[in-house]
Amino acid sequence: MAGGGLGVAPDRLRRIGALATPIVGAMVSQNVLNLVDTKMVGSLGDAAIAAVGSASFVSFACVSLVTGLSSGVQAQAARRLGEHRIHDAVAPLNAGLLMSLCFGVPATLILWQLAPTLFPYVNPDPEVVAQAVPYLRARLIAIAPIGMSFAFRGYWNGIDRPRLYLSTLLVQHSVNIAAEWVLIFGHFGMPALGTLGAGVAAVIGALTGVLTYVVLALRHRSITHFPGRFPDLPTVSALLRLSLPTSLQQLLFALGFVVLFWVIGQLGQAEAAAASVLINVTLIALLPGLALGLTSMTLVGQALGQKDPDDAYRWGWDVVKVGVVIMVALGLPMVAIPDRILGFFLPGRPETVAVGTGALRLVGGLIGLDAVGMVLMNALLGAGAARLVAGVAIGLQWGFFLPVAWLVGPRLGGTLTTIWAVQAIQRGLQAIAFGVAWWRRRWAAIRI
Repeated sequence: MAGGGLGVAPDRLRRIGALATPIVGAMVSQNVLNLVDTKMVGSLGDAAIAAVGSASFVSFACVSLVTGLSSGVQAQAARRLGEHRIHDAVAPLNAGLLMSLCFGVPATLILWQLAPTLFPYVNPDPEVVAQAVPYLRARLIAIAPIGMSFAFRGYWNGIDRPRLYLSTLLVQHSVNIAAEWVLIFGHFGMPALGTLGAGVAAVIGALTGVLTYVVLALRHRSITHFPGRFPDLPTVSALLRLSLPTSLQQLLFALGFVVLFWVIGQLGQAEAAAASVLINVTLIALLPGLALGLTSMTLVGQALGQKDPDDAYRWGWDVVKVGVVIMVALGLPMVAIPDRILGFFLPGRPETVAVGTGALRLVGGLIGLDAVGMVLMNALLGAGAARLVAGVAIGLQWGFFLPVAWLVGPRLGGTLTTIWAVQAIQRGLQAIAFGVAWWRRRWAAIRI
């Protein structure tokens, strides 16, 4: 792909590629895990896939208060690198690791007890509840390890070492997939645990990831300076200021999907199963966009650390151009063969496939908007505009999408495609809002 054809200078395109390629590889690895997980669980029936799909978003809501630390760690680390203060870049990582433990362990203990009581509000179907609660409880064990992994992810990306992030995820996801195959179906003499096996495998993978991150950080101490010094109060304060809005946004984002599954659950079990597959398939295209967003966060943070807001502004738009091309290409199969894609994960269930075909085609046709929104959202986070990002994202999801989805869905008798059309409007408005915020450049005055 020529830089001139995109309107991006070749040297800048190479810089984007050098940072984004390992992150995209990591996201592809995540996609493979999601798809294999969907395929394995999908073979257990509609109730199992609806259970894992809805419980996964409950789990995501529970871990969001620690995963939000990643953006704060990355923004600070990238800014310190731009200021040529690499020895100070490890302090936000240490703060993120400490906070993950302080928040994660108590959260696991409390939410473990509440899971059987809370989940039926998401989906009251007894068959779904029976398979979802054990899976959810297993996933809750991984809250602290996931938070620590995300802190390391932010650090590697912030200091221009995304290949360490990629290598760790390859190990983690390989272990996760192998453990799923053994535990879901009962190979090598193990009991067949079904959906519980998928949850236990996720915990094994998360613990493997943290251990791998620590080993790599110690092995590359000349680069990482890990473990370094204990984080001081200004570092912790800055991390909280940058991370709490993002954590709140991710929490409400995940809770919004829990509410969405509740809305879809009122349409029927087939719709809930199709929605679970739709979301996982959509990640094939969205995760590379997120990878490019993380790239823009690093580039913007480093440019601002060098006190060059004009360069930071250009980086945002340059990465957008690359993201639009890639994500549109990945969306084309969703437009052309949505039934075949869904049928792969829902074998022998043509009625369920038919429910989701229109929604998947809609996702593929409009996914270029997500490139703009996701890249500029992360660029703004790299500049320290976490409150603005959270305000826009939360406002559009809870003030527009969820109430309108309920209205046009269960209330007015709409379909899954109708609900996904409302979501497409929401994401388009979000892309416009972030584009205007980036163009105004008020973020250039924020100090980290």
